[in-house]
Amino acid sequence: MKAIDVKELCFSYNHTCILHDVTFSVEPHEFIGVIGPNGGGKSTLMKLLLGFLKPNVGTIEIFGKNPRENYPHIGYVPQTLSIDKQFPITVKEIVLSGSISDLNLWGVYPADKEKEALVCLEELGISHLADATVGNLSGGQLQRVLIARALVSKPKILLLDEPTASIDTQGEKEIFALLKTLKSKVTILMVTHDLNAAIQEVDRLLLVQRTVTSLTIKEVCEHFAMGLYHAPLFQSNHLIHLGKK
Repeated sequence: MKAIDVKELCFSYNHTCILHDVTFSVEPHEFIGVIGPNGGGKSTLMKLLLGFLKPNVGTIEIFGKNPRENYPHIGYVPQTLSIDKQFPITVKEIVLSGSISDLNLWGVYPADKEKEALVCLEELGISHLADATVGNLSGGQLQRVLIARALVSKPKILLLDEPTASIDTQGEKEIFALLKTLKSKVTILMVTHDLNAAIQEVDRLLLVQRTVTSLTIKEVCEHFAMGLYHAPLFQSNHLIHLGKK
């Protein structure tokens, strides 16, 4: 069974086509990088996979079910999280918020969820920060916390929206390497603008530019490394390298 199976999907905002005739699939435990120009439809695709939006045409299946039916099995890491850094919330409390549906009538998490939160922090190498407040975290540390928050509910699929956008180069490398180790447990789709970093770790790439094209790492040419997404790269659905077949 495919982890993600999208067929002939079309989506429009107010009669403006954002995604057209999108068909692709993702196997369990693949690590996929999602790239494309601003306005190409990456964020819209993520919202469709999360079940926040419905396609106008076509279908999306997450392990054989509608995204809304499988929502508990989808972990999501936003690019940023609105947190008041002056608010005295600890790292462990942020991670536990990923299991908020498990709170009892008294607002207390079950003991097994507390244990699971600590296990996630250990796996991400930040167990020593469990009692630290969010205001004392670096950008890279905060991203690890948000990933732990998404993993605490034990999802089958992890969707990330530019998780390295606000951290330094070293932190970025660490996040990519960390995600690669997680793919043995979870299928990963990650939106990124850093193609050079992505191609070192991901299994393949999805180029989102109104439609979606699957690319192996070998098919990625120097144009993409320069951040250019343009029509001459494609002809009859095949990648054109430097304008030559």
